[in-house]
Amino acid sequence: MLSFAASLACNPLPTVPNEYPQVSVGRWAPYAERLATTTPAATLDWLFDQGSLTRRLTRLSRDHFSVTPLFEGWQALRDDECQALGLAPGSEGWVREVYLRGHGEPWVFARSVAARQALRDDGLDLEALGSRSLGELLFCDQGFVRQAIEVCHYPRAWLPAGQAADNLWGRRSRFDRGALGVLVAEVFLPGLWHAAEAFKETR
Repeated sequence: MLSFAASLACNPLPTVPNEYPQVSVGRWAPYAERLATTTPAATLDWLFDQGSLTRRLTRLSRDHFSVTPLFEGWQALRDDECQALGLAPGSEGWVREVYLRGHGEPWVFARSVAARQALRDDGLDLEALGSRSLGELLFCDQGFVRQAIEVCHYPRAWLPAGQAADNLWGRRSRFDRGALGVLVAEVFLPGLWHAAEAFKETR
């Protein structure tokens, strides 16, 4: 099956660095034709890939993939997260922030959140993940259904200090199992784009 980028090969997209007027900082948007006409095909291929990001990063790193937890705990969720999960503003949830690394370098910053009560009712123990990939867990459990992918330019204020930068592409999607929704956001860091270009990834 062709990748998203391959499917657009007959209609090359212009590369216009840092010029994406239809995507606002911090405002999540679904795939749209206007996005496809202003964003490089290779970027779209990563943003809207429906497969497991963990598996793709493992391939790109030649099996030198790792997960580094940065923060895990209960806290008030952001307004955009509450809205995506159908919660009242200021609701508390479990927050997990990690780096997904290739060859030890941070390639992706990931933030996953879920409502406190929904987690307790479901029994999913996110605290036990440690350095394992949450994304792989979600993909391996056929009970989870992935909702549509949304993208934005991730606000630098939401990023770890060491990776804070403007105009970084982020994507998010919600994984649902019954009443439980796990919202997973992934921000593609400069190291990933450098690695993808250097290794000339084949799929």
